[in-house]
Amino acid sequence: MTTNRYWRLDSHPKGDDFAAALSLQHEELTPIEDGQIRIKADYLSMDAGTRMWMGGREDGYQPPLPLGTTMVGLALGRVTESRDGRFPVGSLARAFGQWADYSTIRPDEGWAVPLDDDIDDIRQHFGVLGLNGWTALYGVQDILRIKEGETLVVSAAAGATGSLAVQVGRILGAKVVGIAGGPDKCRYVVETLGADRCIDYKNEDVAAALGEIEGGIDAYFENVGGPILDAVLQNMALYGRIAVCGMIANYDAAEGAPGPRHYDQVLMRRLRIEGFFLPDVPERGPYFYDTLKRWYQEGKINVPFDVTVGLENTLVAYARMLTGKNTGKAIVDVRS
Repeated sequence: MTTNRYWRLDSHPKGDDFAAALSLQHEELTPIEDGQIRIKADYLSMDAGTRMWMGGREDGYQPPLPLGTTMVGLALGRVTESRDGRFPVGSLARAFGQWADYSTIRPDEGWAVPLDDDIDDIRQHFGVLGLNGWTALYGVQDILRIKEGETLVVSAAAGATGSLAVQVGRILGAKVVGIAGGPDKCRYVVETLGADRCIDYKNEDVAAALGEIEGGIDAYFENVGGPILDAVLQNMALYGRIAVCGMIANYDAAEGAPGPRHYDQVLMRRLRIEGFFLPDVPERGPYFYDTLKRWYQEGKINVPFDVTVGLENTLVAYARMLTGKNTGKAIVDVRS
């Protein structure tokens, strides 16, 4: 029998105290059923959206996880057992599995994707070629429909999705302004990602800095909500567009937050605001993958990894991501 370690959701976290809400457990793996596959994780992805799954809110895009169940998240690794012909043993796969050594899933329910090894770093299936990259491309190109020469503002610009949205905007010819926390992150956003400017929300007046943009903000890639959204709304250009990818400022709230103070600018400036969710467009996956892979191989786009080693340290990695201590994509290396 094989022992599997996994993180169990025991209670709803209060703030960032995840250690009081989740516990590391052990189990003996049982044989898989017809239609299932088992993936031995090499890496786990730390994603902000999963914070809502830990709470009790019923109004999210996915119901909350029942207490006492294994924590769900993206896993990347090799198939060790399979009763689905699309996923042969030994193949590389990514899926919504569990925070565990082994994820046992039904591929269609777990949005499993067979992957190729034709890249120099398989971690990029969590990075440029993964859902963060797909989300950045979908939001900037399809939702915002950015045009060459327009001004694109990206919040959380040093994070996993934001850093890729900055680069997508640059590749498509936009003038890109990032918003990030601290001088080191802002330096990274400009010098490495290629943004024209980065606003340090920890040390600058964001609204005032955005007010310096000539002609206003044409398009905004929204990752955070809260005061940053208010600062953006009062500086949008007439007929500006906002693509809502994430609202991390509200993910740990027991109920919905009050609306932005400057919501009236939606009318005054005739803004279009659209929330988007990648699983709504699974048919676009091949296009996203092929486009991003070409850009990656041409050296136009990349993302660094903020790596925490050991399944037992998953909560450390998760807290780093949610509190903005990471630069780039936060992952857990569980190969040892």
